[in-house]
Amino acid sequence: MAMTSSVEQKIVSWDFFLTADLKRRCGKVVFTNGCFDVLHFGHVYYLLEAKKLGDVLVVGLNSDSSVRRLKGDTRPINGERERAFVLAALACVDYVVLFEEDTPKELIEVVKPDVLVKGGDYKMEDIVGADTVTENGGIVTTIPFVEGFSSTRIIEQLKTE
Repeated sequence: MAMTSSVEQKIVSWDFFLTADLKRRCGKVVFTNGCFDVLHFGHVYYLLEAKKLGDVLVVGLNSDSSVRRLKGDTRPINGERERAFVLAALACVDYVVLFEEDTPKELIEVVKPDVLVKGGDYKMEDIVGADTVTENGGIVTTIPFVEGFSSTRIIEQLKTE
């Protein structure tokens, strides 16, 4: 059970970032976000690459209600607690924080990351929170999209089998 508690300690609230002073304690803070509903190779590759951009990787995770609004009533497949736990169990992820909104804009304003990263399927001008990060001296970047991997594709494939 000790491993379970160490994983659960990586799942934090927004308040954690108000007092943690991660930049001073840990160095460069990298932030990314997503639904991570059915975790797959593309997700893990992306998170490993994101971690290389700094010292601490914070993952903003859409809540169940947020995922439903974005992806429809049949999603998420996995609940927010389970999705958070799976992400937190990855060695490259330092913190997971849930957000209820459709975008992580407010969360990014609280975390104040040094690096904001999204998948290569995003255009720079469409990355939510980019203005906040650059105004605070940070950078915004993308990681090349791994073709052939998506939660939606996996779900559709399972339906046909």
